[in-house]
Formats: sequence, C-alpha cells, structure tokens
Amino acid sequence: MKTKPNIVTILADDLGCGDVACLHSRGKIPTPNIDRLASQGVVFTDAHSSSSICSPSRYSILTGRYNWRTPMQQGIVGTFGKPLIAEDRLTVGSFLQQHGYHTSCVGKWHLGWDWPIESPEHFLSQLDAKEAPEAGQKAKAAWRETFSRPIANGPVTRGFHAYFGVDVPNWPPYVFIENDRTVGMPSEYLPSELVVPNVLASRHGPAVKEWKLEPILPALADRVCETISEQAAKDKLFFIYMPLTSPHTPLAVNDEWKDKSGLNRYADFVMETDAMVGRVLDALDEAGVTDDTLVIFTSDNGCAPQSGVRELEALGHFPSARYRGYKCDIWDGGHRIPLIARWPDVISAGSISNQTVCISDFLATCAEILGSVLPDNAGEDSFSMLPCFRGEVKAVRTNVVNHSGPGKFAIREGKWKLVLCAGSGGWASPNDEEALALGLPSIQLYDMEEDPGEENNLEAERSDKVVELVASLERLVADGRSTAGPKQANDVFVDIWKGVQLGTKASHKRLDQKRVLEE
Repeated sequence: MKTKPNIVTILADDLGCGDVACLHSRGKIPTPNIDRLASQGVVFTDAHSSSSICSPSRYSILTGRYNWRTPMQQGIVGTFGKPLIAEDRLTVGSFLQQHGYHTSCVGKWHLGWDWPIESPEHFLSQLDAKEAPEAGQKAKAAWRETFSRPIANGPVTRGFHAYFGVDVPNWPPYVFIENDRTVGMPSEYLPSELVVPNVLASRHGPAVKEWKLEPILPALADRVCETISEQAAKDKLFFIYMPLTSPHTPLAVNDEWKDKSGLNRYADFVMETDAMVGRVLDALDEAGVTDDTLVIFTSDNGCAPQSGVRELEALGHFPSARYRGYKCDIWDGGHRIPLIARWPDVISAGSISNQTVCISDFLATCAEILGSVLPDNAGEDSFSMLPCFRGEVKAVRTNVVNHSGPGKFAIREGKWKLVLCAGSGGWASPNDEEALALGLPSIQLYDMEEDPGEENNLEAERSDKVVELVASLERLVADGRSTAGPKQANDVFVDIWKGVQLGTKASHKRLDQKRVLEE
C-alpha cells in the first residue's frame, strides 16, 4: 500500500441521512453500492454539513472554513454569481497540488465564476418568461460573444488541474463546461417543457441545441471513471472531487431507473445516484487502485422538502430518519448527513464512528494523512478525521456550528444543541416579526441524546447551559477560527443575534446581564 493515498470525494446533492440504507435500516430506498462502501469502511453516525444549503457547504468542504465567515451570510451563489472562494485561500485542491497530486473536479460547481457577461441584468431579464421565446439573431450574437470567451475564476483557479461539469444543472447556461470554456455554444432557449421548478429546470435561459437533462449524471460518472483509468495508468497520485448533481432537482431520471423504487421520482433518483457511486467503485477496482485510495462519500445538506418528502413519509420512508427538519433548516434534518469513508488497511471494514464530525474537516484530514501542517490562515474550522479512521474514540472536535439557509445559527457541544432562532430557521420558519407576534421562543436548547427529534425545548430549565453555549459561539466568532492557532479575521461582521428576541426568561436575563457587562 502507498503511504499517500489517492483520494476520491463523492458529494451527493440534497441526500438525506435517512436516504441511505446503511444509516437508516427502516428506509425504503435500496442503496446497495453506498452500502457496499460502508461495509468496507467506516460509517459516521453524527456527521454534519456546515450549512443546510448548497453553496455554503461546498465552500466549507473545499476550504475547511465555516461559510458564515464570508460575505455570504445567507442564501446561495445566484445565477451567474461571483466566486465565493477568495483567490488567495488555500483549498483542498491547491493543498494536494502542492503535494504532487493531479486534481480534478467533476460535477456541480455552484461556487461562482467571473462570467464574461457585460450586463447580467439583460441575461437575467430573459430567464423567467412563462414561455421561452425562440432565440433571435440578436440573442444568438450576444451568446456567441459571451460564451466564446473563457469563464474566469472557476475551479481551475481554485486548486483543480481539470474541471468538467455543469455550474448548476437547473439553472442556465444549459451546457457542459470543460475547464473554463463551454462545451458547445448556446443557441436556443431551453424548451419550456423542461422548465418545471422543483422537478426539472428552474429557469429559462440559453442552452446548447437539443440539451437534455437526463444525460448529465451519467456523463459525470463517465468522466470520473476515465480520469481514474488515466491517472492510475500514469501511476500518479490523484484527487477527484465529484460533486454530483443528484438527487437534487432536476429529477431527470433515466429510463432504466424510472419507477424502480416503487415510491416516487426522488427515490428513483437516489437509486440512480447509488448506481453512479457503484460505477466509481468499480472503476477503482478495474484500475487496481482500490487498496491505495481513500474514498469519502457524503452530502452537502439534508433532503429538500420539495422533492416529495410528504409523499415519501406517507409511504414509510423518512429522508431525515428520526431527525426534525429538512434542507435549509437549522434543525438536524437540515444538516445531519451521511458520511462514509473507505481506505483499506487503515480503516477497519464495517466499522462505526459516533464522533461528531463536519464536512469542513476534510482539509485537515488530508494534511494529517500527508504529515503536513496547515498555515495559520487556512482550514480554520477543520479537524482531522484520521483518528476516527483508525478507530480512536477521543473526540476530534468539541463542538460544531451549523448555519441555516436564511443565516440562523446553532452550536452543538456534546449532547447539547443551542439554536438561536424561532422555529426551523429555514424556508418554513416564520420571519422574525411573525415569530415575535406568535410568541415563539427565539432561543431553543435540546438534549440531543434524549431528544434527537428536537421536540422538547429546555431553554427555560437550563439557562446555565444556554449562557455557556452562547459564550462558546461568541468565542468561535471572535477568534475567526475553531481550531487552535492565532486569531484570524472573519471577512465581514458576523451577527449571531440577528432576529433573536430576548424576553423575561432566566436565560434571557442572564444574557442581557452578560451584554451589559461586556459593554
């Protein structure tokens, strides 16, 4: 076995912790390939994404830094949005390049580019028409001018030698991108029948001729398998980051998988996603590099409620397992994710780790594997999972901070979880004014061992624990890091108290007193 492993990271998109059979025995969706990976490696039962939505978690997995330290305090990178990762920030890709790896990103980027668009407003104004018009000569000329030029500050400037994929599969432009160029020239609007929000594409916009949604996922698997074969033949260390486009919308399931689940189209897409994982594992076997490769499979956040969650639950399948909430929420269903790692001769087959880990821990894990120390200004929230791989039980991190889509905060320390907002903190949550009018508590405290479903708010009974956890969160914000090392600066002012209404309860009084003393 090589002392330095090849590394393949497969990031599913919106896959809930209850959607993987090896994590949820009562689940109704077969996932034999992900289960195969689990049987050969370690399954983490307490893994989390840093955010409960897409772009922020992708930022964290590549940088080892919490997303809320950036200007993105809520939401995601928008259509034709600017890069979220700063040009000078160390990423997993650039770190592994420094250690002799060939690095490839294949899949959904959704971390922004500097698109060569002089007037984004003009492009955006064309995207939400109820019926996509036929592209005229003026539109085609503008597209030729735009998409014939390189797209700056994308993956190949953020640590990857090669990129192939789609920026966001349900947004324009509807085209594959190779490195920093589109593959083909958009020449028509995506047909209106393919624009079905929460099912297929979400917005009208420029597409290459006869663009189809179903071939996207298999094309990504094709490219990863080709890359594995090519790099293995060169006997060169390789890192492949494979951010899948599934089972997120578009629910563009290929015929082979339609109705296979007997549940709904989302469940069919989970099964097709599992098959793509199987193709990657088979490619490693065929290339003879399985024993020399660390494979990590995970997800960017929980299952999206728009994917037919109520229908699934009525049929006995629960995408969030026993946890409350879904994608975008601050409750655990929004950010508790499947995480499985396989590295033969290092990880014991069929093992289970109950350690709390976060998607941001990947960078520090790579550093420890390679015997390297990260710079002070890199991986500020990244803790190595290597001890977990070896079966050690000493905690690698003492806490984890989570962030919801609208920017609400939660912190876990041991069994205790503090939530600084009313309700779910997600799409279905009341806004701050509504929560105040309804008298909903804007501070929530849960004992996750006794109450994993976050139903019994103990904030009033354990005001001491509320104050303690608030102090921990404030310290992590002020220090600019959660790891040991010199203080670092956040990119912007970070307000953990946004929308929190303090009242008459004991914990609120103690927090008010604390604020007065600090002022």
